[in-house]
Amino acid sequence: MSVNIKLVVFDWAGTTIDYGCMAPPGAFVAAFAHFGVTVSLPEARGPMGLHKKDHLRAMLSQAEIGQRWQSSRGRPWIESDVQEMYEIVTPMQVAAAKKHSALIPGTLECVAQLRAKGIIVAASTGYFHEAANVIYSAAKEQGFIPDYTICADDVPAGRPAPWMIFRTMETLGVYPASAVVKVGDTVVDIQDGLNAGAWSLGVIDSSNEMGLTKEEFENLSASERETKRAYVKNRYEREGAHGIVNTLLELPAMIESLSK
Repeated sequence: MSVNIKLVVFDWAGTTIDYGCMAPPGAFVAAFAHFGVTVSLPEARGPMGLHKKDHLRAMLSQAEIGQRWQSSRGRPWIESDVQEMYEIVTPMQVAAAKKHSALIPGTLECVAQLRAKGIIVAASTGYFHEAANVIYSAAKEQGFIPDYTICADDVPAGRPAPWMIFRTMETLGVYPASAVVKVGDTVVDIQDGLNAGAWSLGVIDSSNEMGLTKEEFENLSASERETKRAYVKNRYEREGAHGIVNTLLELPAMIESLSK
């Protein structure tokens, strides 16, 4: 079936900015440590893509982390703990977003090619307003200015609920959902696109799912690189991704293939 793609909605950290999605997980590790609870970076990465308050709930709901919390605090976690942790993690996230604000290589070239085809470019994030504003400003200074931006605070519920995509479509006057492509670097991003009825595509190399800095990724041997790429690809495929690219430089061609 031939489709006419009118809109691409990019994720931010791990997709267009912050190679490897380094800012969010480190802040979560530090926030839990503040309460005497040890969590690993992979554990902090697990729910990535959710609104940050939902991210905290998802982590605390994991059996092992919940047990560590109870051992440290002497009781199970409650909702007020989420709010208290959120207030602590907020400035940490803002500081981390400022530190990890470089555009991912290929972003500007990809966006230019899409716009040359008349495709509107938007961006959504699980960040709250304060951290989102940091990355908006940093991206603008580097030449990436989406036609529309939205964060999880702007809608009733963040990903995997499709409200950010729907609000973007409404604001930009784009429909049907089959004319929209969502591009992200987490399992939740894939779910977000699918729940909106849009095309849902995953990016591998810079992703949260890969979890490596640009230097770490480039230092992998060829066999290590392909093994890790295959792992991330399988993660996306199990969620039902319509397509998967290693980098954003491959994205315009994949979107072009959707129109044939």
